[in-house]
Amino acid sequence: MPDSLSPDLEQQAISLIRGFAMDAPLRAKSGHQGTAMALAPLAHVLYSRIMRHDPARPDWADRDRFVLSNGHASILQYAMLYLSGYGLEMADIQAFRQWGSATPGHPEVGHTAGVEVTTGPLGQGFANAVGMAMAERNLRGRFGEQVIDHHTFVLAGDGCFMEGVSHEAASLAGHQRLGNLVCIYDDNHITIDGDTALAYSDDVAGRFEAYGWHVEHLGEIADHCDALEAAIRRAMAVTDRPSLLILRSHIGAPSPDLTDHHTAHGNPFNAEQIARTKAVMGIPDEPFWAPAELVEAYRAHCAARGTHEREQWQQRFEAAGIDAALWHALWAAEGLDGWKSSLPVFEQGESIATRVAIEKAFNAALDTVPGLVAGAADLTGNTGTKLAGQVAATAADPTGRQVYYGIREHAMGSAMVGMALHGGVLPAGGTFFVFLDYMRPPVRLAALSGAKVIFVFTHDSVGVGEDGPTHQPVEHVATLRAIPNLQVIRPADGNETVAAFVAAVEHPGPTALVLSRQNLTVVTDGSAVATGGGIVRDAADPQVVLLATGSEVSLCVEAAAALEADGVAARVVSLPSWDRFEAQPAAYRQMVLPAGVPVLSVEAATTFGWARWADDTIGIDRFGASAPGATVLENLGINVANVVARATALAVKKG
Repeated sequence: MPDSLSPDLEQQAISLIRGFAMDAPLRAKSGHQGTAMALAPLAHVLYSRIMRHDPARPDWADRDRFVLSNGHASILQYAMLYLSGYGLEMADIQAFRQWGSATPGHPEVGHTAGVEVTTGPLGQGFANAVGMAMAERNLRGRFGEQVIDHHTFVLAGDGCFMEGVSHEAASLAGHQRLGNLVCIYDDNHITIDGDTALAYSDDVAGRFEAYGWHVEHLGEIADHCDALEAAIRRAMAVTDRPSLLILRSHIGAPSPDLTDHHTAHGNPFNAEQIARTKAVMGIPDEPFWAPAELVEAYRAHCAARGTHEREQWQQRFEAAGIDAALWHALWAAEGLDGWKSSLPVFEQGESIATRVAIEKAFNAALDTVPGLVAGAADLTGNTGTKLAGQVAATAADPTGRQVYYGIREHAMGSAMVGMALHGGVLPAGGTFFVFLDYMRPPVRLAALSGAKVIFVFTHDSVGVGEDGPTHQPVEHVATLRAIPNLQVIRPADGNETVAAFVAAVEHPGPTALVLSRQNLTVVTDGSAVATGGGIVRDAADPQVVLLATGSEVSLCVEAAAALEADGVAARVVSLPSWDRFEAQPAAYRQMVLPAGVPVLSVEAATTFGWARWADDTIGIDRFGASAPGATVLENLGINVANVVARATALAVKKG
């Protein structure tokens, strides 16, 4: 193993980190320096002594993962990436929080090398780390600790633990006994408003112990590198449960003016305050002090450690003789060659709920999409996420591909994002569509991160029935369509559902599948999914186009037959994915929706947004009601008679 850094170089590195933490926000006139200053020794210990990472290969499969859950302290991570040699240079640090820079206000995965997850909304990173630890354990169980055996380290603060997602995720992690997860709690007693005592008196240690975590109070060691290293290594030795290390830090330290003051959180120090702090640290009062010999020595140290660890792993990996195609499919979250041939095909006229069809697709692909793991927030059988013959993922059997998240939609979504960003796993998770409201933050962050997650939302309309308006989504599909970079598919029947699964596996980012509770007649061959929209039933010279998604496509096919009997020629178009349809050439879209032919949209949801495609709309611009699903749909106008009447009034008169 390469030699350690000298104590003098270590102290210089810590001073450099603290200097960057003050200088970058001052130049940007924006940022959070206090936490980064307080945790500079901890970050140094993690990156230079503890973590197995290789700056030359940030994507190395068996590297330790680092998550900064309190992402407002991003300058701390950027300083470490600069020092460690991940490609950030002085100009990047100086461009902190500026347009186009590699150092945005909160860390963004895929934007800055060495950043594992996109953090910012407090608690999300903590829950992502739980998912990462779950992914690591699953892969370790499947391939052995000679190939996969690493830790996930997460820094979290008071804000992370006040947010509700942390409660769900900590409970899940404790139940799963994730011994490869180490969380360092920055217990600085400060929020933006002031001392945490204003709003927070939780017994955090007692809470995490009750969740089944190993907990250790570290006390006043935030500036003591050897003590920090020893504490982290003690936690790493605990293998039967996750660890929480409670570190009493002092925000803004060692500032003589603002240590332990809430203004150190988010208000940049002025030049005089920075000068006085640098005097305490014994470094020159110059912006972005970074002696070349220090930076070179630090980078050389990290490079030597990283190369050594990675090469040792590479030898173990090659000795394991893992099939190359399997390994690639896992880390690309794709299928093996020919995987689509195993998927089901449904006969025209067959009746099947799309939530049932997705389960058939999942199970058909278990052997050929090796990274697929699936589960639900206590609705496994209801949402089509039950995998045949698969055991539950637990500490006793970490190879399990069936995940039981419990009634924790928020933690489920965030953990799946963490799994996807860890790699080696393609997570699919289900819940009723109306409970999207409990997990919207991770859906948005999956889209922002490009995390390859399959979100399965079932019971997608007022067809839910007797449970009533609290469980009947009406506005939800419109809100999903408004999220950039999220692939949204509401398939019409079993064949479109299978095609939607294919689209999800082949898509590089997240996909939301919006599926029915009730049985739907198979009326398509599934081809409309590939283009986002396609003709299901045509007429020689259409007078009107019936444009629908999901359960309303088969309804429109019925209505078109009735219109034909009345002498009105109607084309039926399934539009399962607005975003995929919009990506098609204009000529294709004009062929499907020809100019001069009026369009009537039909969807059992709010009509918001349909004006971009349709001349008239049938939808539900109110909340639902408690009654059998068919009754609710009928009374809210989602029926053949209403479609026929509205289409007839809209149709172009011929002759």
